[in-house]
Amino acid sequence: MKTIAAIFDSKLKKTILQTLDAESLPLGDYDVRVNVKAVSVNPVDYKVKKSIHSENPGPRVLGWDASGVVTEIGNKVSTLKIGEEVFYAGDIKRPGSNAEFQVVDELIVGKKPKNLSFKEATSLPLTTITAYEAIFEKLKINPKQKTKILIVAGAGGVGSIAIQILKQMTNAIVFATASREESITWVKKLGVDYAIHPKKDFLEQVQDLGFDGVNEVLLFSEPKEHFENISKVLLPFGNICSIVETDSPLNMNLLKSKSNGYLNEFMFTKSMFQTVDRIKQKQLLEEVGGLVAEGKIIPTNHIDLGEMTEETLTKAHELLESGKTIGKIVLGGFTK
Repeated sequence: MKTIAAIFDSKLKKTILQTLDAESLPLGDYDVRVNVKAVSVNPVDYKVKKSIHSENPGPRVLGWDASGVVTEIGNKVSTLKIGEEVFYAGDIKRPGSNAEFQVVDELIVGKKPKNLSFKEATSLPLTTITAYEAIFEKLKINPKQKTKILIVAGAGGVGSIAIQILKQMTNAIVFATASREESITWVKKLGVDYAIHPKKDFLEQVQDLGFDGVNEVLLFSEPKEHFENISKVLLPFGNICSIVETDSPLNMNLLKSKSNGYLNEFMFTKSMFQTVDRIKQKQLLEEVGGLVAEGKIIPTNHIDLGEMTEETLTKAHELLESGKTIGKIVLGGFTK
């Protein structure tokens, strides 16, 4: 089958994305094979790409967001059928979705909302799982309470779906950081209550809006850059949930006096460790997918680079690494 893999080029002395033929993987009992129709890119793609170098030359097929059609099922698969249209993020320990076909565990695969195209659907899985788990499993937000929540990096991929989940599935009052006019327009379109500037004092901005602080923070950007600012605006007993690793130590003493907590969310944990509750990812994808089908949540595809090629996928990585993209970048699957 056709793939695009990260591989270290010894002549160029750098890692590139290259089209390669690969053997189709066998199916496990609970696996399905999916003909990939569309993919989107996430920071995990270029981060894993950076792990490919002269001492670890690859090839490695990247891509952890896909939509497509089930073409084959394992002996014990019970939740999906051949011919069904699906969307999913996959498992970081297995080959990714930048391929003609992908093998994936049925328990982390959702049925695609019927009203969405494959490109629209592929903008949702990884960010939806990340946002949903951060909101309901980590911060344990009570849907009935008017919890004041700050999203740092509101216009990014995860922020774009987190805003919508909070506004459609909870009574939260949502603040989100956005600085450019285009970003502010985007988060307001998604339903954010208040947009604040990421480079200015969070507490002062929130107080100017008539609030004493926020109860919880969803940190979807580099922690060190915002940590002190967040510690000021976060109210007693509130928590920070971060999805980004940091290369620098954080001063946790800033959280001590208000008994604040710091949590991590990594949506691959369930698949990496084969946790018994990983079916929750299928369930949440289909729950949010139902809201998408009803038009209450919109897909977050913002940049369409056409079909998947070495050139377009490389361009997608470059755009994402710039840190200035809004929503998600999507590409179509391989054309025959």
